[in-house]
Amino acid sequence: MKRHLLIFLRGLLMGMADIIPGVSGGTIALITGIYERLIFAIKGINIRFILHMLHGNRRKSREELLSMDLDFLATLFLGIVVAFLLLSGVIRFLMAAYPANTYAFFFGLILASAGFVYRYVRETNLKVLASGVIGFLTAVVIIGLGSLQYTHSLPVIFFSGFIAICAMLLPGISGAFILFFLGQYEYMLGVLHLFDLPTMAVFITGAVIGLFVMARILSYLLKNYRAVTMSFLAGLMIGALRMPFENIISNVFFLPFVLASATAGFFTVVILERLADRFHA
Repeated sequence: MKRHLLIFLRGLLMGMADIIPGVSGGTIALITGIYERLIFAIKGINIRFILHMLHGNRRKSREELLSMDLDFLATLFLGIVVAFLLLSGVIRFLMAAYPANTYAFFFGLILASAGFVYRYVRETNLKVLASGVIGFLTAVVIIGLGSLQYTHSLPVIFFSGFIAICAMLLPGISGAFILFFLGQYEYMLGVLHLFDLPTMAVFITGAVIGLFVMARILSYLLKNYRAVTMSFLAGLMIGALRMPFENIISNVFFLPFVLASATAGFFTVVILERLADRFHA
């Protein structure tokens, strides 16, 4: 029970991080010492136990189940879900009551995260620089498409879950940032707060499928085009700052508070990443 409680608490911390744009749940996993176990547990998931069960081979099916770290994943996932449900209402309240300060905090978080993602760009050449510029322009253009930004159809929710799962596999990227970028962040907070099961099921289905598909795509890209991929992501994050900036400008009343919120967001990521670096070292 003590071991499962500690895993559950780590899930709570990861959920608290993942629900905030710019803070990576992967960073929290690294700080709390479960990052490698999490990655291996995800990679170890397979459906062979179902095939063995269908063929009547219960022994093989049981062996396959025991080979997967399912109790760890289930306990961790429960902690993440509880954190989502507890914090979704709080963040919705802050975005409604203090929009300028909240978006300024998000601005600082994303800006600092972009800087840490750029650390993984180990080389500088025309191809890498062009990738960063393309990422920046992609974000600026997509966020400028208001009609796309506020589409909440089920296919879009499925796609959002499919892409957001990348945050578990990429350094410095948060799932909330992906939703923020796709214009689904505030909507999904409402879904969690209202416990809209059909919409949650579509999102989770997209995330589960994305976990298997994107893991292979990202593994290939990071292995063969790491600098180009990370440069694109850093540019994407900087371009996505257009969204919180526009919300700050349209809601700002007292500039010093806004600047303080942005600074707090920036140094939150800096401190977390330094802790992660120290733990990794």
